[in-house]
Amino acid sequence: MVEFKKENVEDFYDVSEEIGSGQFAVVRRCCEISTSTTYAAKFIKKKRARASRRGVTREDIQKAVDILKSISHENIISLHNVFESKTHVVLILEVVAGGELFDFLSDRECLEEWESVCFVKQILNAVDYLHDLNIAHFDLKPENIMLLDKDKTPQRIKLIDFGLAQRIAPGEEYKNMHGTPEFVAPEIIAYE
Repeated sequence: MVEFKKENVEDFYDVSEEIGSGQFAVVRRCCEISTSTTYAAKFIKKKRARASRRGVTREDIQKAVDILKSISHENIISLHNVFESKTHVVLILEVVAGGELFDFLSDRECLEEWESVCFVKQILNAVDYLHDLNIAHFDLKPENIMLLDKDKTPQRIKLIDFGLAQRIAPGEEYKNMHGTPEFVAPEIIAYE
């Protein structure tokens, strides 16, 4: 298990503007004071009580952190550090500045075939790597695929958001209602 540092994140990083947000998290650009390296700081709100509907349980955050720390792939975001306060866990992540694949695709009228092949190949390589490690992402969607730099050609992508990811032992049957409703497979809804 990855140790969560109890020190104040701002003692080690200059935290600046917001670069993204989700249901229970805000992502801000930050710069490591000792190295001047730029990262993304993901501030995840912790649940105060088990029955609360706001926030994420520490156990779920720990599971995602352990998965992120165990992987290293060119098309998957990397985790640098983890801090914890009473109200938040802060993940210090590789900064991915090119925006969401969803926005990139929305701005384009169409893609060239070679561009589509490039995106699909990178996504499949990342998913294959995860599956070789018996990890299922469970929330693959265009918003969770980021461009490293939208101005470079060919574009490189990174899979992000491992909040629903699970380790599944070979041969183990796993059933759960994971995923974003707009993107979830019919088999999930049918609980198959």
